[in-house]
Amino acid sequence: MLALAGVAALTVAMVAGANVALTQVSADPFTNPTSQHATELEPDTFAYGGTVVATFQVGRFFNGGASDIGVVRSGDGGATWDAPGFLHLTFNSGAASSPYERVSDPSVAYDAAHGVWLISSIPLLPNTAVPTVYVNRSADDGRTWGPPISIPPPVAHRVDLDKNWTACDNNASSPFRGHCYTEFDNFGEGDRELMSTSTDGGLNWSVPIETAGHDKGLGGQPVVQPGGRVIVPFESLNGTISSFSSDDGGASWNKAVTISHIRFHGVAGNLRTSPLPTAEIAGDGTVYVAWEDCRFREKCSSNDIVFSTSSDGVSWSDVARVPIDAVTSTVDHFIPGLAVDPATSGAGTHLALTYYFYPDATCTGGCQLDVGYISSPDGGAHWGTATQLAGPMTLDQIAQTSQGPMVGDYISTSFSGGLATTVFAVGKPPTTAAFDEAMYAPTSRLAVATAAQAVNVSTSGGAVTGVGTGEAIRALKND
Repeated sequence: MLALAGVAALTVAMVAGANVALTQVSADPFTNPTSQHATELEPDTFAYGGTVVATFQVGRFFNGGASDIGVVRSGDGGATWDAPGFLHLTFNSGAASSPYERVSDPSVAYDAAHGVWLISSIPLLPNTAVPTVYVNRSADDGRTWGPPISIPPPVAHRVDLDKNWTACDNNASSPFRGHCYTEFDNFGEGDRELMSTSTDGGLNWSVPIETAGHDKGLGGQPVVQPGGRVIVPFESLNGTISSFSSDDGGASWNKAVTISHIRFHGVAGNLRTSPLPTAEIAGDGTVYVAWEDCRFREKCSSNDIVFSTSSDGVSWSDVARVPIDAVTSTVDHFIPGLAVDPATSGAGTHLALTYYFYPDATCTGGCQLDVGYISSPDGGAHWGTATQLAGPMTLDQIAQTSQGPMVGDYISTSFSGGLATTVFAVGKPPTTAAFDEAMYAPTSRLAVATAAQAVNVSTSGGAVTGVGTGEAIRALKND
């Protein structure tokens, strides 16, 4: 078992320009000369009870992947954090017998039926091919992690996998409680969407299967309704946010339906970002999906964070805008991480949204990258006032990649005990290493706005005149 014994010197600091204190929860300990240090990015979080686990890339390579996957745990809902640890999945991170040079795309889930935490990731060979998806297990509430388990490869002429995401059915009333589902796509077959299922706590996984519609895309995020239906929103190759589903515990997957067409404003500074969805589910089974989109801005001048909801994964609501600021503002918003409090439902559903933004979409005078937070007490009908969590940071303070400077293709927010917690990448001026990009969390957990505070009403409806950029689906292979 791999103990979480890593960088222990955690710091509390107020980031210049931000409104909250942050705690540094991890730092890159590796020194291999082939990747960029010190860099940590692209975190995912999940909460169950009082435990929150975050996982992220560590030591980013320019052309894909990282030296290892990091993990950090909180036993009190994100109020404090244990010392970080690392899964040691590559020969760059000390696994001398591993054939893999890099690893990427960490996703964390909890299987309540079997009492295990799961982290999935994609390991890269030296030629950057990805023949499998890895799953690491923790049976002691996220404190230590076992060796990786490989998901079987799909039946395909060429296997090169990407963009995995794992979720489990923890619903007491579901006939499929204890089923865990991992989504990924096969870049070797044009980003064909695939799903693999485990029924024994991640020890064994089914041979991946495609949907009935042979759908193609990436970035799918499974969520599970109380009755066991699995709904997987994803970014399709035809310029839409779409979703597919299963009603038989992952034995088969239905043809995808369209949630919405995408209108995307290319982000200045060549920042690596794409309108990948972030999806979560309320206690009553309502699915929320959010992404970055410019339809409400004149001439698609910048992106808002928008969202849609569904009770069945088939029919979806009109797209609504999160009113972080006025549609006439200069702000560009992107890389959202949406949380839905599973203890809430209906008109009282609590939402928490973390995102990155530029105050000036044109980056006149240089790009200033910030992290923001906003919340809703009533399922997105009204929103509170946005809060800046971190920044500004400059693009030369974050990892450089073949697709632009990078804090991650996604971030994540989670609820524990009615309060939100999040972990995200922050870049600072470097001192000893080439970078100082590490994982941070708010020192105090984040509250949801009250009804009295939530005065902004989200706007739904069609797009203003603009440009629909389906090309935003550029292949994000193995990153």
